[in-house]
Amino acid sequence: MNSFTKILGVLFFMAINPLQAQQLTQTIRGTVIDQITKAPMPGATVMILDSHPLIGTTTDEAGDFKIQNLPVGIYALKVSFVGFEEMILPTIKLNSGKEVVLTVPLEEDLTQIDEFVVTASDKDRTINEMVQVSGRTFSVEETRKFAAAVNDPGRMAISFSGVTGTDDGNNNISIRGNSPNGLLWRMEGIDIPNPNHFVNPGTSGGGVSILSSQLLANSDFITGAFPAEYGNALSGVFDLNLRKGNNENQEFTLQAGFLGLDVAAEGPIAKGYKGSYLINYRYSTLSLLSKIGLPLGDFVTNFQDLSFNVFLPTGPKSTITVFGFGGLSDQDGNALTDSLEWESEGDRYGGTFFSNTGAVGVKHSYSLNEANFLQTTVLASGHSLGTTEFRLNDELREQDRFYENYSNSKVTLSSVLNTKFSAKASLRSGFYINQLYYNLREDDFDEESQNLATNINSKGNTQSIQAFSQLNYRANERLTFNLGLHYLQLLMNNSNSIEPRISASYALDEKQRVSFGYGLHSQVQPLGTYFAEQTVNGQITLPNEELGLSKSHHFVLGYDRSLTPYLRMKVETYYQHLFNIPIKSGTDETYSIINQQWTFTTDPLVNEGFGKNYGVELTLEQFTNKGLYFLLSGSLYNSLYKTNENVWRNTAYNGNFNLTLTAGKEYELKRNRVFGVNLRVIYRGGLRDTPIDLEASIEKGEGVYLEDQIYSEKNPNYFRTDLRLSMTKNKPKSTRTWALDIQNATNRQNVYGAYFEPMTNKIETSYQAPLIPILSYRVEF
Repeated sequence: MNSFTKILGVLFFMAINPLQAQQLTQTIRGTVIDQITKAPMPGATVMILDSHPLIGTTTDEAGDFKIQNLPVGIYALKVSFVGFEEMILPTIKLNSGKEVVLTVPLEEDLTQIDEFVVTASDKDRTINEMVQVSGRTFSVEETRKFAAAVNDPGRMAISFSGVTGTDDGNNNISIRGNSPNGLLWRMEGIDIPNPNHFVNPGTSGGGVSILSSQLLANSDFITGAFPAEYGNALSGVFDLNLRKGNNENQEFTLQAGFLGLDVAAEGPIAKGYKGSYLINYRYSTLSLLSKIGLPLGDFVTNFQDLSFNVFLPTGPKSTITVFGFGGLSDQDGNALTDSLEWESEGDRYGGTFFSNTGAVGVKHSYSLNEANFLQTTVLASGHSLGTTEFRLNDELREQDRFYENYSNSKVTLSSVLNTKFSAKASLRSGFYINQLYYNLREDDFDEESQNLATNINSKGNTQSIQAFSQLNYRANERLTFNLGLHYLQLLMNNSNSIEPRISASYALDEKQRVSFGYGLHSQVQPLGTYFAEQTVNGQITLPNEELGLSKSHHFVLGYDRSLTPYLRMKVETYYQHLFNIPIKSGTDETYSIINQQWTFTTDPLVNEGFGKNYGVELTLEQFTNKGLYFLLSGSLYNSLYKTNENVWRNTAYNGNFNLTLTAGKEYELKRNRVFGVNLRVIYRGGLRDTPIDLEASIEKGEGVYLEDQIYSEKNPNYFRTDLRLSMTKNKPKSTRTWALDIQNATNRQNVYGAYFEPMTNKIETSYQAPLIPILSYRVEF
């Protein structure tokens, strides 16, 4: 703990270190656009709320505005235009190191007679106006300030209702009891591969996010019954938007810490041209965490990533955006070569692992006329990973135990047309055509031959098609509903799904709203599942190549109430019926792909399984006001599945309840300093485990599980406290921040699961991550 005392000392030294005070200022500027057509809105009024005297301006013919010489601090901005609903941005944090550049969308107002005033806030509605239920916007600021989120959207999201982290060592999340693999990642309106380092096959999370918070703009997170434009997902959607670089001034960010070195640059491409670039690079070895005593094992871990966004206006009505990201990660582990040091079976194992992911997209946006906006995108993406694993035998010779090498790549063409018929009605329609390439190989140890045997060995290509159309209709100032259809087809085996979606919201008054949503959703299986090999009569077969899509019906009912201008309460109840789920055939089999998180099964599967998730969620959220914010989220839920044995069982992710408090306060100190304290407390039901047959395990020399009692054991309830302390110092033309994030600040031992240890012939307990400190120093200039 001496190391942590020193770290805390650094932060408090920054708090008391005397520095000369002076008035520092910065600029807020941006563009006001029509939410549907994306057309600029000249003449819109932009005002700083609660300013005396009143500070404000109007947008020019390009829809741009600029408010200069504002003292650093937190501001609320109101944007209005005749015939459109007002928009209030309640929490704009202004530092001296960077300008704040905004894009503010306005929605046309239906109210002709002031029955009640319609005012929207960027915090109580999603960026995608088609989302009526189970959605919320999150900001870059939240990924930074939430304790232990460390700029990671996945780790941030466990603060939200219905979201559970499944492993402290990665950012996989279970939404409403679903497998983490049901999550869709999207960027700039197009699907992307899993954007994380240290990714396992078929998963949607990883050890560290590739995406830099430097590039992210406000984005949407949706947890169910999502609109028709989203497909190939069963649980949720991260719909990420990228920030444009500053097109007037060069700006830079440097960050160094336990997670490595981070460098970002942005600025105009040419003088007098509105184009801009934004690029970020990071490199890390995680060696600093080992040096302060964290038990990371005998591994050498490295990762690096690059992300960028280049904005290129090509005319008054069209723009081109080039965006992308790439990440390389690897890990080497060594077995203990002195057998006297072996305390567990794992000490005899070593190996290597790598995971590489990337995507590059080109998006063309074109305003056809005042009512139609077309966006066409081409994206090339790919992911490859490999694992080699060996075991030292009693003669200290390496014996190969496992090998995998997966490579997937995809080229996607997307085109989406937005049409605004009137203030009441708009239509969004589009398609996605995917060309998929795969090269999959997996070998596992065979006890009989004492050699590796092939489970998967396939190379080829296929295609998938998605199309959608969705209508947004605002019947009046109170009632809005969406109707849509989504179509998904995998051409490899012609499995397909036509999926109706509907949602509606009704404003009871100025402060209350009820909402309803329904969607039929489907998802393609991880590609490796289709190519599992079986040998029958000496012939290699692929028993799963004709598997159909997993599907679900999702129903949501919600109630929203604004208690004060800064305090909101939200309640949602939901029911999800999953069907067509791949399971093993036979009336005594308990396997379902619902519970699968890592790798692929090689057993024959059939689409005859079911699942159901149901529950109620409560959110009480105070948006930042006078430096204070909090988010209290609670969930009561049940997650069950059924195979052909016709018995409803707990899924692996059925923790039954989840309660999370996320809160923070910023204290303005003298000499342009701000001290921040952020806390997150998580208390939830333990996830499920399967009992181990000890006698059979001793006889076999490895863990033997009681499959007829699968997931019948519940781990002890999980409790974790995260803490973030920060000290921000604004100086002329720069902002400097020291921050310390501590995951599991009380160092509580939360149970991960049980396993059989051959060295002791006992059932042992594995635990989640211990206390993990992440110290960082950040400079913006």
